[in-house]
Amino acid sequence: MSEIKLIAIDIDGTLVNSKKELTEEVKVAIKEAKNQGIKVVICTGRPLPGVTKLLKELELDNQDDQYVVCFGGNVVETTSGKPLYQNGISYEDFVDLESIARKKNLHFQVISPDRIYTSNKDIGYYTLYEANLVSMGISYRTPEEMKDIPMVKGMFIDEPEILDPAIADRTYFAPLEDRLEFTKTAAFYYEAYTKGVNKGTALDKLCDILGLTADNVMAIGDEENDIPMLKFAKTAVAMGNAVPAVKEVANELTADNDHDGVAKAINRLALQ
Repeated sequence: MSEIKLIAIDIDGTLVNSKKELTEEVKVAIKEAKNQGIKVVICTGRPLPGVTKLLKELELDNQDDQYVVCFGGNVVETTSGKPLYQNGISYEDFVDLESIARKKNLHFQVISPDRIYTSNKDIGYYTLYEANLVSMGISYRTPEEMKDIPMVKGMFIDEPEILDPAIADRTYFAPLEDRLEFTKTAAFYYEAYTKGVNKGTALDKLCDILGLTADNVMAIGDEENDIPMLKFAKTAVAMGNAVPAVKEVANELTADNDHDGVAKAINRLALQ
């Protein structure tokens, strides 16, 4: 009998294919896992509004006994929207991060529980892309106007040829690493979270709530921000399209996201 009672799944590059779609095979496998009493938990950098459509397709939406990890681990909530755990960045963090963006000439945004905020009058292309992707509005605010706005995370956003050399220079980032964690979540995203907050710590919190342990968890991912949850889970699955660092920490490998990798992993490792 499988020990797996919870399956944690990243979205982009993992759950959905390169067209950002759920395949029928993946939907069937997840439905069968749910039928067998396994909790299927989407773990994403997106907010809940950005995953509602997917949750609905998977028949996991708007339920008090189904769960989602949002904002890269900063928020754990039921799919009906009841918060169980949250831990965002401070205004001091925002000021320091926004200052780095200006020094490095990068576009920058922060995410609140329900909105994207930027101090860039020239709103970046990827801010618009993110707003559309996660179904959130955008507001321009000066740094002074951000004092009373709750913030979940910060995001440096630009083309890779601009972003990569900027973040390779640690001059301004290093002094903040005692209180913030930085991670590349896509070629054009470099995100800042409260130190110690990630998908792995969020799953640990959720397991405590549900009376489960890491032995009961299977995690599936493809990007560097998935590594903490893969390290937490006893069964750590790397997608075929995963970056090398993810494959190094995984103990299982599945097909890529265009060949139903999630479905193949669930069928092989979790179902009775």
